[in-house]
Amino acid sequence: MFARRYLPSIPSLLALEAVARLGTASAAAAELNLTQGAVSRQLQVLEGQLGVPLLIRDKHRLRLTPAAQDFVTEARRALSTLASASLSLRANPTGGSLNLAILPAFGIHWLAPRLARFARQHPEVTVNLSTRLKPFDFEATNFDAAIHYGRQDWPHVNYLKLMDEDLLAVAAPALLSHPLTQAGDILHLPLLQLDSRPGDWSRWLTHHGAPPQRPPAMLFDQFATMSQAAIHGLGAALVPTYLLDRDLAEGRLVPVFGPPIPALGAYYLTYPSSAPPRAPLASFITWLASELR
Repeated sequence: MFARRYLPSIPSLLALEAVARLGTASAAAAELNLTQGAVSRQLQVLEGQLGVPLLIRDKHRLRLTPAAQDFVTEARRALSTLASASLSLRANPTGGSLNLAILPAFGIHWLAPRLARFARQHPEVTVNLSTRLKPFDFEATNFDAAIHYGRQDWPHVNYLKLMDEDLLAVAAPALLSHPLTQAGDILHLPLLQLDSRPGDWSRWLTHHGAPPQRPPAMLFDQFATMSQAAIHGLGAALVPTYLLDRDLAEGRLVPVFGPPIPALGAYYLTYPSSAPPRAPLASFITWLASELR
């Protein structure tokens, strides 16, 4: 599967990476708990195996050749991938880890309450969750799948639609001195919005019969912080209805004007289309599909 003659040893790679970062064989030796001679021998072995010079010896410092700098960049990725695989193996020695990138609000309010059912049905799978707000290159990470909001515009992935989204304009009761009689009256209130959704207020105004415009608003990167700002009276916010049940029921937030409007995007589970899903991901996809039914 691999050209074994070109696969360097881990000690040689660690020696080269340390020298590239620290600049001297003595500093690399101290970090790796080796002698300076041992580090020098590892570097010589690596140069002999690859058949190209890797280092420029400049007085008391070592500099990498331009080609070696590119090689070290790739080697660091490989070492990081290997270290991550080792950590996953230690965390789940029976196999079956699933690394999932989630959106914070959706992950906490929609996915997390359901994961206990998945754990009961698939005790062999360990789910690891990390936050990612934007699409990324699956091949450059160890993620098996991700929760995506928006349209089907993430290249080279498969999609499983999870749910549509509706947005409701809400505010703290103290912010509303009197009910609004028309949608345009909301422009007299301070407004809050996500920085990733600059057109939401314009769409809300148009939906409720007011002229479209993009009013100034305080910007947030997540619904959780924006909702808290709204609760504390900093302004009116457009919040997904699935996040509002408790705040509306307990009176921390109230509707400002009109019913919810449909959002432009939807929520999807995305995963690479370049290869069949690993067994833990296949189990997760099947389970999610049954949850949606």
